[in-house]
Parts: sequence; structure tokens; C-alpha cells
Amino acid sequence: MSTPRKQRQATTNLQKLYDQIQEISIKIKPKLKDIPSSSSIDAASVVKDLHQIASLAKSFSDQCLRWGNDAHLADLLDQQGVNLWNASGLFRQDSDSRVIVAALRLAGFRLMEAGLEAEPSIQALLHMLQVASKTGSALSELGNSESAASVLTCAAKFEEALRNHSDPDRTHEHSKARVTTLYFSSRMEAAWREKNEGLAMFMADKITDNDKQLALLSTRDRELLASKLLDIGKSILRTCHQGGKLMADGNRAPDALRWMQKAFQVIEPLECTPNSELAELKRAVLRSLARGYFLASSHDPENLTRAEVALEEIISTIDPSVDHTSSEYQQLRWMKLAVVKRQKAGNSELLHALESIIDNMTFSEGDLSDILLELRSLTPQYGVVTSAIKRCLLRALDTSANVASIEKLLVSLLFHCSKGDDHGKAMKELEESFQEVVKSDVELSKAAASACLTLIWQYGDRHYHASRWPEAADWFICGTHAVFSGLGPSCTSKCLRKAALCYIQQKEYAKAAFAVKRCPVNGATTRYVVFLIAVHQGLEDEATRAVREMVEATDFDRRMLLLACRLAHDSDMKSLLLSVLMALLDTLNFRIDVENLTEAMTLIRCIIRLTLKLLGQPGANIPPLVKTLLNYFKNAKILVENVACENFALVIRDLSWLWRTAYNCAIDGCSNWDNHGEEVSNAFDIARQLLELYIAKTLTEVEPSTYVYIANASFAATSGRVIIVRERLSGAEAVEPEVLRSLSAEIKSCAGRIAGLLDKVPPADRSHLQSFLHFLRVFHVESASHLGGWPSVLETIEEAARDHHQSLVTYEAIGDVLWENKNCPINVLYAALEAILHACLAHTQLSLDKFSRWLRSICSILLAKGSGADRSKAIQYFEQANAVLEEHGDLVENGNFLYPTDERLWLLSTAYNTGVECLHASLVDEARRWFECATVICRFVPNGKARAEKISETYTDLLAHYTRS
Repeated sequence: MSTPRKQRQATTNLQKLYDQIQEISIKIKPKLKDIPSSSSIDAASVVKDLHQIASLAKSFSDQCLRWGNDAHLADLLDQQGVNLWNASGLFRQDSDSRVIVAALRLAGFRLMEAGLEAEPSIQALLHMLQVASKTGSALSELGNSESAASVLTCAAKFEEALRNHSDPDRTHEHSKARVTTLYFSSRMEAAWREKNEGLAMFMADKITDNDKQLALLSTRDRELLASKLLDIGKSILRTCHQGGKLMADGNRAPDALRWMQKAFQVIEPLECTPNSELAELKRAVLRSLARGYFLASSHDPENLTRAEVALEEIISTIDPSVDHTSSEYQQLRWMKLAVVKRQKAGNSELLHALESIIDNMTFSEGDLSDILLELRSLTPQYGVVTSAIKRCLLRALDTSANVASIEKLLVSLLFHCSKGDDHGKAMKELEESFQEVVKSDVELSKAAASACLTLIWQYGDRHYHASRWPEAADWFICGTHAVFSGLGPSCTSKCLRKAALCYIQQKEYAKAAFAVKRCPVNGATTRYVVFLIAVHQGLEDEATRAVREMVEATDFDRRMLLLACRLAHDSDMKSLLLSVLMALLDTLNFRIDVENLTEAMTLIRCIIRLTLKLLGQPGANIPPLVKTLLNYFKNAKILVENVACENFALVIRDLSWLWRTAYNCAIDGCSNWDNHGEEVSNAFDIARQLLELYIAKTLTEVEPSTYVYIANASFAATSGRVIIVRERLSGAEAVEPEVLRSLSAEIKSCAGRIAGLLDKVPPADRSHLQSFLHFLRVFHVESASHLGGWPSVLETIEEAARDHHQSLVTYEAIGDVLWENKNCPINVLYAALEAILHACLAHTQLSLDKFSRWLRSICSILLAKGSGADRSKAIQYFEQANAVLEEHGDLVENGNFLYPTDERLWLLSTAYNTGVECLHASLVDEARRWFECATVICRFVPNGKARAEKISETYTDLLAHYTRS
């Protein structure tokens, strides 16, 4: 087959492989979302599909190596691999999810490998080596040795390529060190799990023998590496020491020590920061090392016990008063000590024998080791041992012995003082010994001082956990002595903080506060102890201040806030808990990753819930709490708005909770937030905005009734602001025109919003929204009339007239507003009154009393104008009044006519007088209509028949008179 043909065939094969990968990816994508709630069979199916994707991607890579890469397909596979790798981070690292996570990582790695360029950049190599190492480690943990080995073999190639890649500016040296160490540690763990201890140790040596590379690692990376090395060493140690007994393969203790020494080598240069994990890891390494050395010493001939000396005659011939410094006489003193021990002599004799040896020591390394070993064998007799060590220390200082000897004696003194029963005497012995060291101007090395301080903390912690608070406090205060000043102020502060914690347990808060004030380093940890003291004393304001200072400190650790949060919750200090939660949220950069986003939303929900609880308490300080509440609703809204589309499913339930809570909170504020009307309106606005955001972002169809809540919230916010302006106006308070214009614009916006919802709400709720529109028209007329915007008022009235659903109450309210406004133009008032009358005639729902008075008002305006057209329109209203009286004139309530008698008499007199005026103006036909109208009205007034006859006579006489004239 020719080369071009082979090339085409290869391209076709690559496309087929890509299509197969895509087909499987599409199939498993929905399953990945449902895995937490799916059966184990479904999860196994997904894992099988992911392994198939990995296999296909491997085939794709092999084809590319042979025939060349398809750049477009490679880019697509690379992106898909990144997506699968990122998806693995969404699963919890528990026993149920590890198989899926490993499969996702394997598939993601193989896809990214398939998408790798033929000559990758250094960044690509760094990334691929990291991904390969993590994938191999995940597979190895599951026991999938074959797949792990395959992936780690690829990682080895990436490591070699990275090692050979040029980096003249050393730009990537930190990243190279990190991923290379990750690769070696992954190989090391995989080899250890496969029982290949030689390869595991080889990989460990590759890491620890490269000091330059170790120095480039971050603190966290070194912690993780040390933990891995320590775990392997401890696993060996467990095989040779179980239940306190030395097992058959106890000779493996030196092997365990080698691993633990490497762990200590990695972690030892790191400074002991307030990071509790680092401190605990160092303690774990030291504990394991101590245990390993103990087990290994059982095979060391130098640690064998000395032979006994039994010759009583020789001992009796020695004059103990003679000071013999030769080795021979010193040996005799040791023999004397052995005899004293065998005779089980008293403490004084035993101490005398020990002092004889100590006073003639040369303080060589061998002599010092011998005496310390001997004293250790006498451990049950603590009084004798501590007195002997103290005498040894004083003589070492007098003879200017080397500092190393003094340091060993101090460590031994600390150890034996911790074992005694007389705590007070032990503290006195230590204080005096430390003081002698300081007087002699001996400066301890940092290693020795650290060892002493570590022991002091260990003994103090032991008493603390046994609830012996005074003893624990004394030990910690012991660590503040000037003999340890070389370690710097941070260690002194740590001791004082520990002592303060003991005093807190004793409820001696004054002592605790004094201890904390002595701390030379006033960092975040110190402020946390101040916080503890304040909480235990119930000083909520002081505790809150301590939290603020703790957050502002340079050595602040966010985990302190988590502890403070728990303590505030347990102490039921809601205001303090609120402050801590707010500080937690402020320290969270939720834009970096999804986990932070979820945590931020959880914190906001907790803050809102807690604020609502505080608002519900008697005597609550409402203004700042309401401000906090609204601010965090706004923060939640901003947070949701900034969420990427692919992550929105993570917060949709939170958003649903937020809008409902804001809505209910606003409703509660209507009755409980006195003099906070603007805040109530703001709460309704936020609830509406959150609900609109929820509807816009949710993937499911919302219920039509949901839109009713938008209308309710929108109307409530606007009406609240209208009421606020009304109250200011009624109190003769000046309201700026800008405020009125803003209110008018808001009313228009609200009306438009609600009108747009009419077609979305259920039919049964449309009348409810129509009523909102009616009220908004009244509000708009009210605001426009204060601004003098009469054209706008007329437009609103005309709009209401065109609305077939318009309520009569709306017209009445508009009329009241315009009637009370002294500056209202007549044409505007007339338009309103006319609309009212038309509405009441059309709906027949207005009371007769109100009808009569609105009729009187509009007819008065028409007759005052004096034109024929106006009088013609007025007499039509009079005739309509006659029709109303004809139908309802007899209705009575509490002995009075519903259509008031004074209004009837006004109709009669006005019709009669207008008729007379028309006769004077020779308007005979018009005058006749008015007199006829007056005659009809007489039927509904007292003494109506007589009045009708008189009107008829008057009309006849006047008509004759004007006719003759």
C-alpha cells in the first residue's frame, strides 16, 4: 500500500477512534450526574465505559505516533480529557467514589495524552507529568497494578523529557521540582504496595538525596511527602512491634528507622508555624523515631547491661572518702553502686553512691552516657534520680563542660521530673537548674532548646488531657524561662497561650488574661486565645473585637474562624456567631473554585438565618440587623449573577431558598420593622430580583403562580415608598422634586412590569394583578399632581377609562386626590369627575350618597362655564339623576334616604334657577327642559306636589311675560 494511501487510512482510523470515544462520552455524560443516587451496577457500567475510553485514547495515541497527529481531533480529545479530569474533582474521596475517580482520571489522562503535541512545551510536560503521577497513584491505591504501571511508565517518559527540556531562565524550576517529586513519590508508593521495597527505597533516595530539589518544594508539598515516608516506616515498625512485644522480624527496626529518618530530613528544616497540621506531623515523626530507636537499641551491644560486681571484700577495702579520679577507682565506685542497689539500701545511701560517681566524672561522652543510663534504670526512685541529675548539671557548669553535655542533662532532668509524684518539688528543681544555666552564660543550641521545649509541651499536654489544669499550666510557664530565649519570642508566646488555656479550664480568667498579655508576639493565635477568654466570660463585644483583630493579623489561619464559629454556636452567642460567619465569608475567594462557591452560598444562608433569629429576639437592635440582612441578600444576588453557566446547577436550590426567605422576611418586616419602611420596600425589591433571577436561570418550567409573587413583591415595594412620601407630605415635610420624580418613574416601571405578567399568571389571579394596576394609577396621579404634571394625570385618567376592568374605587380615589389639590386645573378635575360618573353609571356600584355628591360637583363645574354645550351636558346628568331617583329614590337606611335629601333639593333648586336664567336669555326650549326636569325632581322631595304646581305656574307666567316682551 502506497504511503499516501496509508496516510488516508490512518486518518480514517483516527476519525473512527474519535467517533467511538465521542459515542461513549455522550452515553456516560448523563450517568455521571446521577451516580451518587444510582445503583452500584450503574456505577460499574460507567467505570467500564471510562476504561474503554482510556483504551481507545491509548490506541489513538499509538496511531498518532506511527502516522502523525490530527491537530483538530487532538485538540478536541485534549479538551474532553480536561473535562473528565475536572469532573473527578466533583466526587468525594470516599470508598464508594474512589473507583469512579480513578476511572475518570485514567480516561482524562489518556485523552490528554492523545491530544499532546509531538513536541510539547515545558508547561505541557509539567501538566502531563502531574496528571500521570496522580492517575497512577489513584490506580495503585485501588490495587490496579497493571494500569498503574502502564500510566507510571508514561510518566517516566514525561519526566525524562522534562529533565532534558531546556529552562535557561529557571522560570519553571519550582514547578519542575514539585511535579518531579510527585512522580517519584507516586512510583515509591506504587512499588511499596507491590512489595517491591528495593524500588520504593530507590525512589525515596531519588527524592531525599536531591537537597536542591527539596529546597524548592513548598511547605505543603514537604508535609505530604514526609507523611508518605512516615507511613511506610510505621508500617515496617508495626511488623516488628505489636502489642508492646518484639516480633520475630524485629531486626527490621533499622529499616523502619531509615524511612522515618528520611521523613524527618524532609520536614526538619520547616519552621514550626501556627499550622497545627505541621506541628502534629513533626510530633508524629519524632514519636515514631523515638519508638524506632528504642526497638533498634535492643540489638546494639553498647546498650547491654553491665556485669555485676560481687566481691564484698574488695568493696569493704575501698575508702569512700578518698577522691580517686583514675578510671580504676571510678570503676570501683560503679561497683559500689551495684552493691548498694543489690542490697536495696535506702535513698540516702543510693544518692551518696551516685554523687560519688558524679563528683569524679570527667564528663566525657562515655561517662555521661553511662551515668544517664544508670539513672534511667532507677526511674521508679524519682527523688534520687532528679537530685542526682541536678548535681550532675551543677558540676558540669562548674567544670565548664561542653554545652552538649549540659543539654543532655537538661533533657534528662526534664524527663525524670515529669515522672515524679511531687509536682511542686519538680517545678522547683527545674526552675533552679534553668537559673543556674542562665547564670553561667551557657547558650543552648536551637536543637537542644527545641527538644527541651518539645518535652515540656508534651508533659503539659499530658496533664492537660488528664484534666490536671494547674500542673499543666506550671509546665507551660516553665517553657517561658530565659534559658529558651534563643528560640525566639514565638515559642514563649506559644507557652503562654497554652498556659492561658489551662487557666481557662480552671476558670481563672484573670490569670489567663495576664498570661496572654505577656505574649511578645500578638498574632492571630494569641488573639484567638483572647477570644476564648472573652467567650468563657460571656463578654460578647470583646470576643467580637478579638475576632476582627485575629482576621487582620498577618499569621491568620482561616481554620481559627471555623473553631471560633463552633465555639460561638455552642455558647449560644448569636451576635458573635454572626460576626464570625461574616468574617468567614470575607476570607473566602469564591470565584476561584466550585467548592468555595458552594461554601460561600452556605455561609450566606447561615448569616441570613442567624440575622433573622436575632431580629426575632425581644429588644433586638433592628437598624444594623436589617442593614446586615439586606446587604447579604444583595451579596447573594451578586454571587449568583457571577456564577458560570456550567456551575449554576450548584446554586439553583439556594437561589430558590433565597427569594422565598427574602419575600417572607419583607412580609414580616411590614409588621415588625417599625419606622423602617424604606428597608421593607428594599426587601421586597430584593425578593423580586432574586425570583426573576431564579426564573431566568432555572432549567425547569416554573409554575404560573410563581409570577404572582413577582407582582406582589413589586407592588409592595412601590406602595411602601408611596406611603413613605405620603407621611412626609402629611407632616408638612418638604419632599424634593427629585424624590417625587423617582417615585413616579418607579410607579410606571412597576405598572409596566405587572402588566407584562397578566398573560403569565393563572386566570384566577389576573383580577388580583388588575387591582394592583388600579392602585398604581392612583399612586401615579398622586405623585404627578404633586409635581404639577397635569398632562400625565389626564393620560392616566384616559388610560383608566379605556380599561374595562377598572375599579370604581380607583376613580373615587383619583377624584379625592385631585379634589384636595388646590392647584388642580378645572379641566383635569372635570375629566376625573366625568370618568367617575361614567364608571358609576356603567357599573352601578357606587353608593347613592357618593354618586349624588360627585354629580353635584361636575354639574357645578359645567354650569359655571355657562356655555350652551356645557348646560346641555349638565341637563343630561340631571336627567340621569332623575333615572337613579326613579329606581333607588325610595331606599332608606337608619331612617334616612340613601340619596340625601339636601342633594335632591340642590337638584331641584339648580334645575329651576337654570330654567329661569334660560328664559331671561330667551332660550325657551332649553328653559322648558330645565323646568320639566325640576318638575320630575319634585316627585322625590318633601311637599313635592305643591312644589311642582308652583314651578308649573311660575314657568307659565314667566313664559307669557317673556313672550309679550
